Amino acid sequence: MKRFKCDVLVVGGGGAALRAAIAARELDPECRVILVTKGKLGTTGTTANSCSDRMAFHATLPHTEPGGEDAWKYHADDIYRLGGRVSDYDLAVILAKKSCEAFEYLDSLGVPFVKKNGKAHQFVTDGSKYARACYTGPKTAIHIEEALVRRARELDLEVVENSMIVSLLVEDGEIAGAIGVDEADEILLFDTPAVVLGAGGGGEVFEHNVYPPGATGDGYALALRAGASLVNMEFVQIGLSSVKTKLACSGSLMRAVPRFVNDHGEEFLIKYFPEGTTWMEVHNVVFEKGASWPVSCEHASSQIDIAVFKEIMKGRRVYLDFSTNPQGFQFDQLKTENRQRYAQEINNTMPDDQREISPLARLKEINPASIQWLKDNGIDLEQGEMIEIVPAAQHFQGGVKIREKGNTEVRGLFAAGECAGGQHGANRPGGNALLDCQVFGKIAGEEAVRYAKSVLPKKKAITDKMCEGLQKEGLILVYNGAAGAAKAGEGDGRSIYASELKREIQKLMARYVSIVRTYEGLSRAWQRLEELEQYEVKRGNLGLIEYYECLNLLLVAKAMVLASMQRHESRGPHLFFESEDDLRPVPGNPDYEKYFVIRYKGNELVAEAQDPVRPDDNGR
Repeated sequence: MKRFKCDVLVVGGGGAALRAAIAARELDPECRVILVTKGKLGTTGTTANSCSDRMAFHATLPHTEPGGEDAWKYHADDIYRLGGRVSDYDLAVILAKKSCEAFEYLDSLGVPFVKKNGKAHQFVTDGSKYARACYTGPKTAIHIEEALVRRARELDLEVVENSMIVSLLVEDGEIAGAIGVDEADEILLFDTPAVVLGAGGGGEVFEHNVYPPGATGDGYALALRAGASLVNMEFVQIGLSSVKTKLACSGSLMRAVPRFVNDHGEEFLIKYFPEGTTWMEVHNVVFEKGASWPVSCEHASSQIDIAVFKEIMKGRRVYLDFSTNPQGFQFDQLKTENRQRYAQEINNTMPDDQREISPLARLKEINPASIQWLKDNGIDLEQGEMIEIVPAAQHFQGGVKIREKGNTEVRGLFAAGECAGGQHGANRPGGNALLDCQVFGKIAGEEAVRYAKSVLPKKKAITDKMCEGLQKEGLILVYNGAAGAAKAGEGDGRSIYASELKREIQKLMARYVSIVRTYEGLSRAWQRLEELEQYEVKRGNLGLIEYYECLNLLLVAKAMVLASMQRHESRGPHLFFESEDDLRPVPGNPDYEKYFVIRYKGNELVAEAQDPVRPDDNGR
């Protein structure tokens, strides 16, 4: 067993984790901070690998519309109101008020944000009325990661790579340490009073996702087993994405209005719209999908996601075809506001009759870079190749329940970024995810230092008793009474290899917890997950890191399904149907303007409805 001692342990290697570790060191250069990441710093995790047609960093700056000292209020309102009023308003205020500071810090680190007349250029993103989205281009997230890695190296930050934290040691309700494993299957023991979880989302719980390998919701599982809670776990943004490249097919790819065809060559969208809908009405919805959330019941574009899901459930494959105009398409019959929006995005002006030729012609006019990016990644639209698409997990809106200091119910445990929950509701303004990592990453890192300083003089040393249960397999069973991963040798006689467990979980989630959710389907998923939890899980030929990832996916899936079963309405990406034969989700219900908190009660995972923090009469 390798032993480490530090003041603050940061889990993860993306934007939130790096910002937390950097903030901790900048606040107190004498503080010993260790960052543990499952891969090589700067190359693994979501921030280091995210790409879209124009990736956004959402911020209210001095010049941001509508202007004035209170411009942040519109931002906070967007976060809370567009999120369906199921998030904590005070956290939305923190995000909005501190967004300028977060932008300026990244700008000072050399992130190459696009500027006009010396000011960051901003555009309108999903669900927002005002232009707040700053960007560098398709690689905004990657540029942020690179800048943070440079800063971490300047600070000589201590990093433990190719390792995974698998258990948090908790005594009397406070963090005492953590246990991890590395790629050589060695056990790592961290003696620390403070832990920041910045491990990102759990995209791999779904068969199709846009996440890099290793996004297995480790932070969610760690927090639950340590005695903390999760919130809003039913809200996962699921968007149409390329099977081959994992590119989210939104933005200009939709505003070019491609054909949606199945593997029979059929344009199928209109079948899933209300009777009497015209093709041009469908085309306008396709266009508008470029500026709506990946899937949201509040927008008509969700009918497109439902249509694609239904086709795939019939065993068909679905494609975007840019070579030919969709049936009945005429550019001048798009809504006036849609044509105006198109005009704002033109990069290569062409004659009006040219943009009528094909979706590819329109894409060349508004975003030629995306055509080259797809070609570089194996899809040549100019040669008539189509983009095969599926609904893919893109972002977890919920996570470990935090408060204003990034703190959780467990003393000494903090969370930030996609790993954290409560700051976003059902939906989220586009670009707010990158912002969230920087704002709450900094807050969590600084608060972890302050907490560590306050308890270090009286911190108890880690005892053998606290580490008891360490098995030959390296499976840690010290969860302070909370049920944890499937316990080796304690099942009902049935067993399953970890790799098989992962595949079954992914298929269950894709089938019952994706675009179309019904109580019957969710109940089937829950029953099967309960059964799987009783199995003895065998490692097979997996390393310990991969083994733990599979165990974590089981717990993450259970938390998501349990949360989804509580919400008998549609809100944001949670599309709830009376039956799978319906084409219209159950409408939203004001009685559900609350969130569901998931935690362990004894050995059982339970859900509890709670009222979020609301804005006061002054909107502050």
